[in-house]
Amino acid sequence: MSPLGAATVRTGSVQPATDLPAATASPPLDRESREWLRALRLRGPARDDAVARLHALLLRAARFEVARRRKSLPHLRGDDLDDLAHQAADDALVSVLARLDSFRGASRFTTWAYKFALLEAAVRLRKSAWQGREIPLEPEEWSLFSGEGLEPDAEAEQSELLAAVRSGIDDVLTPHQRRVLVALALNGVPIDVLADRLGTTRGALYKTLHDARRKLRKHLQDCGLSLDAQETT
Repeated sequence: MSPLGAATVRTGSVQPATDLPAATASPPLDRESREWLRALRLRGPARDDAVARLHALLLRAARFEVARRRKSLPHLRGDDLDDLAHQAADDALVSVLARLDSFRGASRFTTWAYKFALLEAAVRLRKSAWQGREIPLEPEEWSLFSGEGLEPDAEAEQSELLAAVRSGIDDVLTPHQRRVLVALALNGVPIDVLADRLGTTRGALYKTLHDARRKLRKHLQDCGLSLDAQETT
């Protein structure tokens, strides 16, 4: 028996190997984080006060993210932006309170919670930027992928690849896979915006996108082409 096995046989008994890695323990929580968790798990006025303080922290984070991105939303006024920050803070508060047991202390509690507000604000800003805009579900400009400026051999290679990609999108993918791939990968629609418009979830769209890419890669392989080679050049 190999000495590298997970167990060693001695005098007819099996003894576990002693060189197995020990389980990684969560780091100890700092005092402030422990106090946050304790207060948020109480009942009554003490918990209400902790929740209010947490909401104020999340609102500061959301306002910071809104201010950082406001140039991309010239159609929104100050009141609209502040209302968006409040909505993001409200949603972040719900998410944080629902995930208290998942906090492991890799960072301070306030840092961990802060990220929820940044994410919620970013999502709402992306949705607002697309509000009232039609979601493009067909490739808008294949010419953007042209091989202009390349060497003749490379240009011919890229043209062949693009033709195979287009035929794969049209012939191999389901209509739903085609809509999702084109919107996300070709037209740059944010995934949370597309999920909202299609009445689905980000997870479902990620799965659809993964399946569509897998089908396209198989189609290209069948054509004697490789998308990976183009991505590494």
